[in-house]
Amino acid sequence: MTRTIRDESTASAYWAAVNTFCALHDVHVIADAPVGCYNLVGVAVMDYTDAVPYLENLTPTSLTEKEISSSGSTQKVQGIIEKLKNEKKELILISSAESEMIGSNHTMMLRHSYPDVHFFDSRSLGENEWQGRDRALVWLHEQFDDGRPAEVEPGTVSIIGPTYGCFNSPSDLAEIKRIVEGCGLTIKHVYPFESNLHDISDLKNSDIVIVMYREFGQTLADLLGRPVLQAPFGLSETEHFIENLGRLTNRQKEAAAFLTLEKKTILKPIWDLWRGPQSEWFPTIRFGVVADQTYTEGLKKFLSQEMGMACLFNHNSQTTNNNDVREELANQQPQFLFGRMADKIYLAELGAKTRFIPAGFPGPIVRRALGTPFMGHSGAVYLLQEIVNALYDTLFHFLPISMRSSEGPIETKKITWTKEANAILEEIVKKAPFISQISFGRDMKKKAEALAAKQGKETVTPDILHMLK
Repeated sequence: MTRTIRDESTASAYWAAVNTFCALHDVHVIADAPVGCYNLVGVAVMDYTDAVPYLENLTPTSLTEKEISSSGSTQKVQGIIEKLKNEKKELILISSAESEMIGSNHTMMLRHSYPDVHFFDSRSLGENEWQGRDRALVWLHEQFDDGRPAEVEPGTVSIIGPTYGCFNSPSDLAEIKRIVEGCGLTIKHVYPFESNLHDISDLKNSDIVIVMYREFGQTLADLLGRPVLQAPFGLSETEHFIENLGRLTNRQKEAAAFLTLEKKTILKPIWDLWRGPQSEWFPTIRFGVVADQTYTEGLKKFLSQEMGMACLFNHNSQTTNNNDVREELANQQPQFLFGRMADKIYLAELGAKTRFIPAGFPGPIVRRALGTPFMGHSGAVYLLQEIVNALYDTLFHFLPISMRSSEGPIETKKITWTKEANAILEEIVKKAPFISQISFGRDMKKKAEALAAKQGKETVTPDILHMLK
């Protein structure tokens, strides 16, 4: 049975390879890709954001119809290698969907002519970006680990995960670093974001390994044979995370002291908001999430289980059907939607009063400042602050603001409503977010009365409302 795919939000494993390998400082990537295929990621517009900076260590073979239809890409690849072989960087050649379709596996050619150049089959046709990132990290370990037994350095922590194209990486990474260092521990490596190839062999010497994302990185972490912790969301997870950092490194006292300080400083705004009148809003808030697994699960746990807000739905963008997302938004509009650009478009198409908060790519958003974390204690404060400010902004629109006009008041005929029309209006308003229902109902009433007047009617009937739906 044919299934229509709407607004694909997950890239292929080709992009995963580029985003992973190009993050390493001493690597130059050769993309066996057609003219223009590399350009999206190369000039940082794959997600319409600077989550991927301009990549100076990415060179394409720029395949044309000639190579794809007849000669193959071997000669192009050899020409690029000759130009780059004197660079003081490791060369990694990766396949693209197009080169895979014509069977351009360069393993044998490289082995005979360029043994120092590595080939990574991205499996672009069969794997998505999260599968690709996970396998790329494992492949790097297989190729460049020295194979020596681990020599663990006590009190050190390595973080696995941050690569180009990951939503909110700078802020969330800064928060995890802050927590680790607050417990008296030392950051050994941030891999691959702040690493070189020679750091790969040193990862296994870390006292603890932290995996930033649930989508990828766990496979590599398991290979290292060290205790592994998952980067936390919310209050409870972060508290347990800090306690585990102390327990696993025999620094329980330092971790306990840091946690006590956190509650008096970083977390104070949450306590203040909880004691204030704003907390009365929390049980009335209905929210939805459409994002990568890490953010989908994290947001639901914090906002729903800890803050008492109602989660109407949460969709993992890797597996969800966007048609279902759009249909769900049409049936029940949350007050807040954490999502991607596609979800913002769906809201606009529906004329929804929902407040949109970016929580994933693709999306036209810059997330390079370090003050917008979602993870950890700082993330909990930031998220709650954004929600409360948005609620105040919603209330602003209830104010009876008078617009200045040189014209006198416009006389309008009084429009009456039938009992049936009022009942339909009530049902429509119930679908709007709770705190917006007053303004939403007022707007709907004005539109219905204006349409009735335009049609020369003095009464709003059910058919008028059906025209507005």
